[in-house]
Amino acid sequence: MILIKGVLLFILVAKSCSSDVSEVVTCSNIVPVNHRTDKICIIDFGGVGDGKTLNTNAFKEAIYKIRQLSEREGGATLYIPPGVYLTESFNLTSHMTLYLAAGAVIKATQNSYNWPLIAPLPSYGRGRERPGGRYMSFIHGDGLQDVVITGENGTIDGQGDEWWNMWRNKTLQFTRPGLVEFVNSKDIIITNVTFKDSPFWNIHPVYCSNIVVRFVTILAPHDSPNTDGVDPDSSSNVCIEDSYVSSGDDIVAVKSGWDEYGISYGRPSSNITIRRVNGSSAFAGIAVGSEASGGVENVLAEHINLYNMGIGIHIKTNIGRGGYIRNITLSNIYIENARTGIKISGSVGDHPDDKYDHNALPIVKGIRIENVWGVKVLQAGLIQGIRNSPFTDICLSDINLRGTNETKSRTPSWKCSDVSGVARQVSPWPCSELISNHSGSCADYTNAFR
Repeated sequence: MILIKGVLLFILVAKSCSSDVSEVVTCSNIVPVNHRTDKICIIDFGGVGDGKTLNTNAFKEAIYKIRQLSEREGGATLYIPPGVYLTESFNLTSHMTLYLAAGAVIKATQNSYNWPLIAPLPSYGRGRERPGGRYMSFIHGDGLQDVVITGENGTIDGQGDEWWNMWRNKTLQFTRPGLVEFVNSKDIIITNVTFKDSPFWNIHPVYCSNIVVRFVTILAPHDSPNTDGVDPDSSSNVCIEDSYVSSGDDIVAVKSGWDEYGISYGRPSSNITIRRVNGSSAFAGIAVGSEASGGVENVLAEHINLYNMGIGIHIKTNIGRGGYIRNITLSNIYIENARTGIKISGSVGDHPDDKYDHNALPIVKGIRIENVWGVKVLQAGLIQGIRNSPFTDICLSDINLRGTNETKSRTPSWKCSDVSGVARQVSPWPCSELISNHSGSCADYTNAFR
């Protein structure tokens, strides 16, 4: 893993040293960087970085001070020097930068008895794992703007193993906390930080706009349950770039609410860019869904490298979800050692309760997947639409997914049903439901349906 991170760092440095810096395409400029005029240090508020002292009050008092300083133009920076700062969960405030120096660790206490409970998200109707409320994320922000989490690659450590064990032993009372969550917030930058052992989802912007996640490292064991890397949820204008994720669930998963609650709330995820992300997971690399009841559209994922995966690309929904998944483009993706290369499925995911509408059928349309190279892929692809709502305008182009010598005699490499679209230069050749087209591109095909 250190080698992979080092290779990624080398690539990024090499790009930054290029004679033409403009060659690096980025969406990170969607959020302007504000330089803080005031800086305070956690030690000045009683912070102790010995890994044993509980620093909850120090964080709360420091952030209260920043809330007062935020009345000034530019806000303030909370500086975390080298050391291990044990704390309970805490809330951020607007117009602040949380800056972790090299060697700084903000570590979550494993005492769940004092962990705050908050209301379920309205687009989920209940906790994602358990009925009722949910535990607040370790670092939390609600209704904020102009917040930066950054530094010199310091670490935010969720110490999630106790939470994972509660999940495995079925002793959870409420849904586990995420590591960092922003709700109803805008203009957020998360960069140059390592996230480690989240109890649940790592970075979760929900009902947000203008979010940048760049140059982050996210680490959790492959058997850690539901430790998704970055989950933009009912959010718009999100940029995820130049990062490495090795976790126990999807590396990036775009969501927008759960069944009848997501349909009622009706807030889609849109304009999501995922670029130059490397990673490894027993689940999916780039995922859309399965909770996509508010709709997902205009997603671009490109220049992605995936290793030791369950599924490389996974677009997933289910009967009862409703909503739509449309205008999704995935290109220039490398997959090595995966159970399945590409999966687009209409039978994935559970339901919040028995009140979901069995007639709420999702619409999946306009999926473009091109320039994908895979090696050691056991099954090339599976596209399984819904009988009364088939997936349409699916385009596969310039895709080569190789298996191993042990897989050549097994079942066919593609399985499809209730789907229509086109395929060109795909190996192994996909299912007959996709029309063969030996000329043009996915862009040409997609434009023909607009």
